Amino acid sequence: MKRKGHGVKEIFVLSGLVLFLIPGLLFAQEFPTKPINMMVTFAAGGVTDVPTRVLVMKAEKFLGQPILVSNNGAGGGSVAMTILAKEKPDGYRLASLTSTVLIRVPQFRTVPYKLDDFVPIMHFGSTQTGLVVKANSPWKTLKEFADYAKKNPDKITCSIAGIGLPQHLAMLYLAKQEGIKWTYVPYPGGAPAFTAFLGGHVDVFSGGTVWMPHVKEGSLRLLATHGETRMKAFPNVPTFRELGYDVVNETVLMIAAPKGTPPAIVKKLDEAFRKSMDDPDFVRAMENMESEVYYRNSEDTKKYLEEAYVRIGKMIKEFNIPKESEKK
Repeated sequence: MKRKGHGVKEIFVLSGLVLFLIPGLLFAQEFPTKPINMMVTFAAGGVTDVPTRVLVMKAEKFLGQPILVSNNGAGGGSVAMTILAKEKPDGYRLASLTSTVLIRVPQFRTVPYKLDDFVPIMHFGSTQTGLVVKANSPWKTLKEFADYAKKNPDKITCSIAGIGLPQHLAMLYLAKQEGIKWTYVPYPGGAPAFTAFLGGHVDVFSGGTVWMPHVKEGSLRLLATHGETRMKAFPNVPTFRELGYDVVNETVLMIAAPKGTPPAIVKKLDEAFRKSMDDPDFVRAMENMESEVYYRNSEDTKKYLEEAYVRIGKMIKEFNIPKESEKK
């Protein structure tokens, strides 16, 4: 009799569990029933923004709802992620970002969020960055530029897309190795940082590939890139690592949602964006930015971020880079 009673109890527990899960499962099956909001954590027109807009446009046909894109690049993307962390985890509030805002920015400054405040939806690519100067500048190599900056402390100004980004880290590393003092001018994204450089407000630009067409037509000069390997479009331009500066940009492009977003919804979004990556328009948009199309699912992206957070933290300590307080 005891066995029978125990079995009845299990049946009641299982029945209750099923009844508890059914509303969530049904909600996930129906999702989405209204437009989805996607924040891009950089300004419009940049390396993150352009491919994202193509990707979400293609994903709309798989989800059956429009995806509304907005931009908030303040604080190197940290402002957008602060907003996202407080949003309702229902799948209707997402962000397109670079891994930097989760694995680097929180280690450079105080921000009101942490890595596990978010659930990765997927990772759709990786980016290239580099250091560019005007073609009429006197610097033809990174060594010439570094030598000049070393002999002229505080004279060089450099525009970047935000504090703590890999292109900022590369410049910090270069300055530390060579004993250089210069001024960083952060902007809310690669596009405005590059515009300031083109307008002559700063001397150099360290950032994403918005500079590609200008380098190709000859008005700008690419001194070095921050990637693991040389860029296909500029095979004669060396990487920072090749030149003796052991720093690499491993930034990935990804989509995230607030912590607590139901797994079934995460999977549905993941599948829609994954299918959209096969579209020729998306592939072309990535190629135009010299970005690599590369996919990781939600679980693998989470694992990558956790490992990268530890790895980047060790680099920051090694460089002895102080943590800054975020000024509001």
